[in-house]
Amino acid sequence: MDKYLEKTLSENWRREMQAAHLYQVSAEKEQDARRKNILQRLAEVEYKHAQMWAEKIADLGGTVEGLSYPKVELPAHSDVTQLMDAIERVEQGNEAWYASQRNVIDDDDIHRILDIIDEDEKNHHGLDELFKPAIAPQKKLSRIWDNERWHRNKSGGWLGDAIYGVNDGLGAIFGIIAGVAGYTNQNTTILISGFFGALASTLSMGAGAWLATKSENELMESELAAERREIEEDPDHEREELALLYELKGFEPAEAERIASQISADKEQFIKAMAQEELGIHETSEGNPWQSAIFGSASTFVGAIVPLIPFFFMQGVAALITAAVVSIVAHFVVGALKSRMTVRSWWASGLEMTLVGILVGGVSYGLGELGRIIFLPHA
Repeated sequence: MDKYLEKTLSENWRREMQAAHLYQVSAEKEQDARRKNILQRLAEVEYKHAQMWAEKIADLGGTVEGLSYPKVELPAHSDVTQLMDAIERVEQGNEAWYASQRNVIDDDDIHRILDIIDEDEKNHHGLDELFKPAIAPQKKLSRIWDNERWHRNKSGGWLGDAIYGVNDGLGAIFGIIAGVAGYTNQNTTILISGFFGALASTLSMGAGAWLATKSENELMESELAAERREIEEDPDHEREELALLYELKGFEPAEAERIASQISADKEQFIKAMAQEELGIHETSEGNPWQSAIFGSASTFVGAIVPLIPFFFMQGVAALITAAVVSIVAHFVVGALKSRMTVRSWWASGLEMTLVGILVGGVSYGLGELGRIIFLPHA
């Protein structure tokens, strides 16, 4: 066996044994029976990883006998934060270590082991939530409401496309007309520049929304395909993984195992459950690219037309001042509406958008004035 490969695989074994030891020590310190059980099972997962590396080393003619691994000693009175920090450091270090091997080791069996480890490690991401101190009921309820609000927005993605479309069109065209107004006081030039800028922004937003939604759907489809393949190749492992995910939600081990076994009896339901619990993908997650394009482009055009309206009826400075006032008010309204997509208050979001709009308009007008000073004398 190549010396470099032998050292690398031996280090892989050491790292997994170190992680297993850390989980085992953590389980021994844990007082809560449910969390102790989960930590012990995670230790078993890490021991399984170490065993896979030991078997691979043996297949190549080597052995792990005589090898030692670094022990991780926790403070005698370690609290939850120290415990999770130690686990997080080890897991992050292992993740980076394994990622570096994919491009330098050309061995399908090693890549298969790395894929199994990557999949198992996904289950550890929810561990930090399990060991956080209990939060007050009101805060917990607020967090649930915030999450539900976010998921509702994801399923109604057209609202986000519309709000951000108006925002994009309003900001871009207000900046254009302010800049052109700083350069020239010709009403027709300002109007034409703003109008064709609005058309360009509309087409750009529509195309961008279509591509973004299509890409998100393709990503979800690839993740679902990968999950389907894993279930077909190793259903027992995936069922164990689902049971562990339910344990992390608070179910007792026996109840979590019963639910996972019942769900796994139906392959399609099994895939849907794993997609929802592990990947966060719901049936309503998939967006409609054409709907996103239509709402995005239409709302962008609406937002872009707002700063131009005064120039259809007024001239010169009066038109510019009116456009600025209308645009600033529109920025506040759009910002307030945008708060529906976030957890911020409507007035804070509206004020932020207003300040951004004023900044964009002021800077654009100043650049237009600078352009007039530089270029007009040479015209």
